[in-house]
Amino acid sequence: MSVTQQGEDSPISVRQALRWLLVVVILLWPTWSQAKTIRAVMHSDLRALDPILSSAYITRDHGYMVYDTLVAMDSSFTIKPQMADWKVSDDKLTYTFTLRDGLKWHDGTPVTSEDCVASLKRWAAVDGMGQKLMEFTASLEATDARTITLKLKEPYGLVLEAIGKPSTLVPFMMPKRLADTPPSKAIPEQIGSGPFKFIQAEFQPGVRAVYEKNRDYVPRTEPPSWASGGKVVKVDRVEWVTMPDVQTAANALQVGDIDFLERPSFDLLPVLQANKDLTSRPLNGLGFQTIGRMNFLHPPFDNVKIRRAALMAMNQKDVLDALIGNPQLYKICGAVFGCDTPLATDIGSDSLVKGNTMAEARKLLVESGYDGTPVVILAPTDVVTLKPQPIVAAQALRQAGFQVTVQTADWQTVNTIFASQKPPKDGGWNMFFTNWGIADIMNPIVSAPLNSRGRKGAWVGWPDDPQMEELRDAFARAGSSDDQKIIASKIQARTFEQVTYIPLGQYFAPSVWHKELTGVLDGPATPVFWNMDKPE
Repeated sequence: MSVTQQGEDSPISVRQALRWLLVVVILLWPTWSQAKTIRAVMHSDLRALDPILSSAYITRDHGYMVYDTLVAMDSSFTIKPQMADWKVSDDKLTYTFTLRDGLKWHDGTPVTSEDCVASLKRWAAVDGMGQKLMEFTASLEATDARTITLKLKEPYGLVLEAIGKPSTLVPFMMPKRLADTPPSKAIPEQIGSGPFKFIQAEFQPGVRAVYEKNRDYVPRTEPPSWASGGKVVKVDRVEWVTMPDVQTAANALQVGDIDFLERPSFDLLPVLQANKDLTSRPLNGLGFQTIGRMNFLHPPFDNVKIRRAALMAMNQKDVLDALIGNPQLYKICGAVFGCDTPLATDIGSDSLVKGNTMAEARKLLVESGYDGTPVVILAPTDVVTLKPQPIVAAQALRQAGFQVTVQTADWQTVNTIFASQKPPKDGGWNMFFTNWGIADIMNPIVSAPLNSRGRKGAWVGWPDDPQMEELRDAFARAGSSDDQKIIASKIQARTFEQVTYIPLGQYFAPSVWHKELTGVLDGPATPVFWNMDKPE
């Protein structure tokens, strides 16, 4: 007999209900208390959740937890099937993608080709590599529930590399009802088909983000390699805990309050590496390029001569010494596409890699007609790999004769500010610094900083340079690797001529974790939390 059948006003029924509830709690408590949980401190607090709206790496990392991709790149730079397999027609004009069986969204509905077409179109509207792909695309359609057909206007050799790009902006798949959201507006909820589910009820920006194992996810059978292969989740729960103070985070790792620390400060690394209970290595073997970006829309950097004066005032060694300190973890590198990559060249980079050009910077600034307009530099306060660059740059620009204002904020606030096209006097900006994984800048099409489509298509800073776009088109059509290298050299020369952005050197950032944590994977978009395991 149920409680309500005994009478809702009966004291006995209430006592029985409480007893049953107590029994349930006692029975389930071992499960709750023994949930296998990885607690990690990431490089930044998570605030922006839409991985198409934000280029921040923390948002990309969130995306890999929740979403999946049609195809993915492995450690040999080869594109592999992920959610879908594909075929290419003999004339290289038609790509047919077929979704694998059993794909479901976190809300239980099946993944369809219409979802994926909408997702690709939303991504391609804002991503540089996606935009270029769409220029070559005649049609992109869902031809049945599991089939996506992409038809080209002419052969284009970077179709799979675009759809399988491993890092920002990643073409993550989401339900059509979310993917139909304009790319300028954040999606209203986090529903993917990936290996983890985002627990919205436990999300506290500035405190923690929580993910639970997606028990309906069916991993591929291949071994994991970068973003490809089997995404096998071996824990019940992952918590990203916010600890803005790096010393607090390091202490928490050493006493076991957290399991994984993505970005310890470089000055604390020797202490952590001396701890026999911890493991440390750079997970991104390609490294990162730290860069300076100017706003082309507003004075003073709407003037190319003033941009060149700012370029001449800076040098990589000063930035890398302040940022990293340890020469074993950085590389002075004039290559826009990253050193040790197929397109690496040092054309145009002399002032950055050799330094000692401050006198030339001062002379050029005078010749430019600079009128003292303040340069507003955005300076994040809570990301260890972004704090030194604005300080070093501000000092260098002042020495060259610029008036400089340093505007401090947390990194997520900086992300919001630099997305604005408002003038600096109305809350906008003139210059900021960020880091790109080498995988994100290693060719002219994938590199967001080289996109020069102006207000409507370029990455923040919004350079408008038709000549650069002609060179990027030529690279996309190049028929051989030798032709690509020639065009890439011209693009690098143009980058320094126009100061499209300032490459300030290459560095490697070790992560640190407890030795009991196993299965930590390498890759250009790390950390990922599938394959990780820890003892009960």
